[in-house]
Amino acid sequence: MRRFLFLALTLLSTLLPGLAHAWWQPEWAYRKPITVDGGPQAGAIGSDAGRMPVLVRLHTGNFKFEGVSETGADLRFVAGDDKTVLNHQIEQFDPLLGIALVWVDVPTVSAGTPQKLWMYYGNPKAPASGNGQRSFDPDYTLVYHFAEGAVPPRDTTAYGNNGQTPTVPAEGTVIGKGAQFAGAPLMLPATPSLALAAGASFTFSAWVRPDQLGARQVIYARRDGAGELLVGIDQGVPFVQVNGQRSTPAQPVQAGQWSHIAVKAEGDSVALYVGGRPAVSLAARLPALNTAAALGADVAATPAAGQNAPAAAAWAPFTGAIDEVRLSKVARGDALLLADAVSQGAESRLTAFGADEQQAGKSHFGFILAAMPLDAWIVVGLLGLMMVLSWAIMIGKGRSYGAISRANARFIEHFREAAGAPLDRLAISNTVSQEVRDDSSLWRLYQVAIEEMRRRHERGYDLSAVSSATIGAIRAAMDGVMVRETERMSKRMNWLSTTIEGAPYVGLFGTVIGIMLVFVVAAMAGAVDINSVAPGMAAALLCTAAGLGVAIPALFGYNWLASRSDAIGADMAVFVDEFVTRLAEEQGEGRSVPAAVAAQGGARRTADDNAARGGWTSPAQVPA
Repeated sequence: MRRFLFLALTLLSTLLPGLAHAWWQPEWAYRKPITVDGGPQAGAIGSDAGRMPVLVRLHTGNFKFEGVSETGADLRFVAGDDKTVLNHQIEQFDPLLGIALVWVDVPTVSAGTPQKLWMYYGNPKAPASGNGQRSFDPDYTLVYHFAEGAVPPRDTTAYGNNGQTPTVPAEGTVIGKGAQFAGAPLMLPATPSLALAAGASFTFSAWVRPDQLGARQVIYARRDGAGELLVGIDQGVPFVQVNGQRSTPAQPVQAGQWSHIAVKAEGDSVALYVGGRPAVSLAARLPALNTAAALGADVAATPAAGQNAPAAAAWAPFTGAIDEVRLSKVARGDALLLADAVSQGAESRLTAFGADEQQAGKSHFGFILAAMPLDAWIVVGLLGLMMVLSWAIMIGKGRSYGAISRANARFIEHFREAAGAPLDRLAISNTVSQEVRDDSSLWRLYQVAIEEMRRRHERGYDLSAVSSATIGAIRAAMDGVMVRETERMSKRMNWLSTTIEGAPYVGLFGTVIGIMLVFVVAAMAGAVDINSVAPGMAAALLCTAAGLGVAIPALFGYNWLASRSDAIGADMAVFVDEFVTRLAEEQGEGRSVPAAVAAQGGARRTADDNAARGGWTSPAQVPA
């Protein structure tokens, strides 16, 4: 049994390391590790940015575009646990040009420990799953990528705040395509999702590239009566103006170069960010703004009720390119704005790519094991221990019962061959081998019976005429040994019955806990799809399958061993009857005696006659 346990544990130890190299789903042939690192040596965002859409920029320098779908439909992004599927949106995917731009919704971007993501690809049957409405959190009210060309830009968010006027596409921008502005504004819709109450929180961000540095160029403008919000560049100096109050000069930008400009309003403060870092702050509150806004030029003011239109100031339109415009109904954190500027630039320091890996033919069962959480492993480990012990008991009992059955068969042959000879003939001869004496339960029954008769012979009993009481006492001694033999064979069989009844319940317990965790994680993630739920459900159900896999062999083994034990018990019962019957026939008081002995008139037998019938030896001659 010890050898079996050692072998089983060794086998498990060789299998477990292979399970550490998890693979999300077998249908995807390749994957690529992506590390998101906001630490000092990488993104250097200073503090945790939280949830944010991270730009994954693929090109021939970090990705071969081999084995992936022509449209990128088979791209899947999975968290480092190889279970949680992350939302993503494909802005551009062109294998011929060797470029792809994908926005991935990362739940937490930290300035501390780097985190690993997996990009899976290589499944020609996979449907497209990219969805910008889920890739950008609900606090984004407008996101323009300008990837559509010479048409009104489409809003990526679920609010559907699409542009009202077409744009001129600009190639070679900081992120794929952009919009070229040369005097005509891009009008934004006046929808409830874009309306701002007085003093509301708000964030505007965009990448801008001025073709030339002029005076009072407007990037974003929104007016409602006397209220105004303007973001622009004056001779290369970015500014923000609220209700006529303008910020002090900030860090300048260069003509022909891309710069990330953001404005964040929160309470009584409006801050301007250049390159993701705070530039200037303005002590002002946003006015209530419910009218349409414009990109690239000023928008006509809407007079308040009962008032004439205010005189328009001489604001110049923006001349240049704009890309990745975002509006939020919250004040975004400084770390997030810096992470946007760092990750969206041409040389992103927030993301790093590892070498591609190819799936090495792992089975579906292997992927289920890879999706198992810690609690499921604890349940499976407990079931594995139960399986090892039950199999060790079944194998040990099977070998023991086999040895007993073989030894009993050989002993009964010797016993029946000695019919007509004194009953103690087998005890004083070397006919029965030591192996049979060690394994045979019938030998132990025979041995105790001979020992009982020897003791009575030493106390002077006449063994040539054994009384019924003596025969009953010998039977009782043999029955006692038979009970002990039965108990010996039943030892540890209760563990098998416990395994049969308990293993399915242990597995069911693991399944219930696993399903609970799947639903909790799905609820916390805020989105449920088959790719994120199915692996956890399969891993949870594996616990029940493991419980049945432990209980069913134990059930078959228990029934088989019980039948063999019953057969050995029946052999012992038959031998007791056969021995007692032979004792009564050959040496009992009521036996038939030869005529020569009867003619002596009951005279005492001679020593030779007694030797011929009793043949009992001294105690030293009886084997232990």
